[in-house]
Amino acid sequence: MSLPLAERLRPKTLNEYIGQKHLVGEGAVLRQMIESGNLSSFILWGPPGVGKTTLARIIAHELERPFYTLSAVTSGVKEVRDVIDKAKREAKINSGLFAAQTDQRSPILFIDEIHRFSKSQQDSLLGAVEDGTITLIGATTENPSFEVINPLLSRCQIYVLQPLGKDDMLELLHRAVTEDDEIKARHLNIKETDAILRYSGGDARKLLNIIELVGNSGVTDIDNETVTKQLQQNPVAYDKDGELHYDIISAFIKSIRGSDPDAAIYWLARMVAAGEDPKFIARRLVISASEDIGLANPNAMLVANACFDTLQKIGWPEGRIPLALATIYLATSQKSNSAYLAIDTALAEVEKSGNLAVPLHLRNAPTQLMKDLGYSEGYKYAHDFPNHFVKQQFLPDELIGTHFWEAQGSPQEQKLADWMKHLWEN
Repeated sequence: MSLPLAERLRPKTLNEYIGQKHLVGEGAVLRQMIESGNLSSFILWGPPGVGKTTLARIIAHELERPFYTLSAVTSGVKEVRDVIDKAKREAKINSGLFAAQTDQRSPILFIDEIHRFSKSQQDSLLGAVEDGTITLIGATTENPSFEVINPLLSRCQIYVLQPLGKDDMLELLHRAVTEDDEIKARHLNIKETDAILRYSGGDARKLLNIIELVGNSGVTDIDNETVTKQLQQNPVAYDKDGELHYDIISAFIKSIRGSDPDAAIYWLARMVAAGEDPKFIARRLVISASEDIGLANPNAMLVANACFDTLQKIGWPEGRIPLALATIYLATSQKSNSAYLAIDTALAEVEKSGNLAVPLHLRNAPTQLMKDLGYSEGYKYAHDFPNHFVKQQFLPDELIGTHFWEAQGSPQEQKLADWMKHLWEN
């Protein structure tokens, strides 16, 4: 049975490796490690199909190190300890042969999807990494700062791998059709590459799988229409539980906050096309309306809530329209975060000063004892006075004169601030 094209074309040397020049190019950090032979433990963080496993294998091959590999999906603490024990036994055997360079020849343990290891599984690595029994190379598609325990992070460098660029992908495509015997035998004629690149999304493995799939269909002339018909799938890369999910929603909210309706509607389209939960988007719009637009345009909250309500009534796909309406309305609204700052400032004061006493005149007095103690005495009912306002103390004694809300520059909010100033100063 033939190996998949992605496996047949897997690079075996750094010269064959495509992409990640910031790590393996001339003078780059990993190339310097390989050339010097001084390899420290590190974690490779990047999306699927960008060469994490391949790079680990190349490093082990170039340095002639023993190479052990575990998958966090199928391995546990027992498998980790078995590898560590084996490494220790081999170290004793090799110590006589390589006494002068034992520290430089420690075996490499490659753990794929290391973010899936539990805390106890990651703990089991610490001692062996610390004393150099093994050199750890981890691979993860998730942010290590969230998924890897701090003691292990402190023992490893983090290197970020990027999706392959267009030139890298075209080089890989050229290599596939000119160097692989099985693909060459099909005499493929690549007439257009836009669809291949779009569906691949910077993932080398996906590109090679597409070439193999289309090639196996019997088609020889490959254009954009051919690729689209063969794949019949959504090319949008999006993991609703992964980092890209949070990156895109972050870009969406920041585009609204930055008053860029074009960018905001683009990021909305990315989420809609990828199948994001519409209610998740609607909830974030409500948050943005209160946090970023606030008192500059209180109607924004009404629009966001109406969007949420309409979405639940009309369903999908029509729900994309009220989402777009609310997105553009919020992005083009004047902005104020004064309410957001006010509550956070007040919370900080509560944290600092604790449970300050409620002034007696503001307290409720449902019993005679409370009345005798002065509860509610002297309270002035605002509606009994002109303009429904009367000056009196509302903050605790210790906070008299403190301001938590400060109006910002929008006309709507300035109008409110001027009105409050008029009341309190007259």
